[in-house]
Amino acid sequence: MRFERVVVTGGAGFLGSHVCEELVFSGASVVCVDNLATGRLSNLDTVAGHPRFHFEHADVTEPLRVPGPVDVVLHLACPASPAAYLREPVTTMRTGSLGTLHALELARLHRARFLLASTSEVYGDPLRHPQTEDYWGNVNPVGPRSVYDESKRFSEALTIAYQAQYGVRGSIARIFNSYGPRMRPDDGRMIPAFIRQGLAGEPITVFGDGAQTRSLCYVSDTVRGLIALARNDFPGPVNIGGPDELSVTQIAERIRRLTGGTAPVRHGEAMTDDPRRRCPDIALARRELGWAPQVSLTEGLRRTVDHFAATSFAHRAAG
Repeated sequence: MRFERVVVTGGAGFLGSHVCEELVFSGASVVCVDNLATGRLSNLDTVAGHPRFHFEHADVTEPLRVPGPVDVVLHLACPASPAAYLREPVTTMRTGSLGTLHALELARLHRARFLLASTSEVYGDPLRHPQTEDYWGNVNPVGPRSVYDESKRFSEALTIAYQAQYGVRGSIARIFNSYGPRMRPDDGRMIPAFIRQGLAGEPITVFGDGAQTRSLCYVSDTVRGLIALARNDFPGPVNIGGPDELSVTQIAERIRRLTGGTAPVRHGEAMTDDPRRRCPDIALARRELGWAPQVSLTEGLRRTVDHFAATSFAHRAAG
C-alpha cells in the first residue's frame, strides 16, 4: 500500500517525529498533529518547510478536523514517559480515551486506515515470558502506572469496537522499549537517564536491584515495524520490539562504558509496579509483516550516546 496523505497524532514527539520524517522522505504527504505538551518543534527540523509536511497545533482530546483526503491515521499521541504521565495523570487518561476516540472518528469519516501505537505496558508485570499477543496481562488497575496502562488498554478495546461497529480498518502495535535520538534527556526513561548521567560523569542510578529485565529496539527499527503494519491489513495486536533480554544493570554497564563514565552504578529504591521481566515474542511480526529489528544494541546505543553528546555540547556552547 502506498501512502498519499497521512495524519500522525503526537508527531512532534520522540517516536512520532521519526515516523513523520520517514513518511515524508518516502513520498507521502504528512499532517502532524501535536499540542507540544511533551513533543518539541525542534524534533521536526528535518521536515519543517518541506512541501509535503504540515504541522497542526491541536489537542487530540478535542475533535480533529483535517480537510482534504486522508488515507491513513497513525495515532501516537500520549505521554509515554513515567515522569510525564505521573505528572499529568488525568491528561494521560483523557488522551488515551478522548484522544483515541477522536483519532478513530477522523479515520472513520475519511474511510482511512488506522494504526494505534499501543504499548508493552498492557502486559503489566507479566506472568508469561516472553510475552505473546494472546496474553491478557497482569496489570494493577489502581497503581501509579495505571493511568498509562489502562488508557492504552482502553485504546485497544476502542479500536476493536470501531472495527466491529463501523468497519474501520484498524491495527494495533504493541511497542516495547524504543530508544534513540530525540528522546528528552529529562523524560525519566531509562536510556536517556543513564546516558545523561554517564556523560556528566555521575553515578548511573538503577532503581531496585537491577535484575529486572528489558528488551530494547532502536527507533528506526520501531518506525519500520509501525509503517509495515500500517501498510498491512493485519489487525494485530502485534508486538514491535527487540527480542533480546538484558537486565537493567547490564544495560547500565553498557551505557557507562559507551559514555566513558568512571562513576559506579548505584541503586535506588524500587519503583512501584515495575515489571520484573519484559521481552516480546516477535514471531507474529516476523510472519505477518516480515519484520525484525536490524540495528544491534551496541550500534543503537552508540548512535544515541553520540546524539546526546552532540546535543549537550551544542547547548553548553549556546549557553
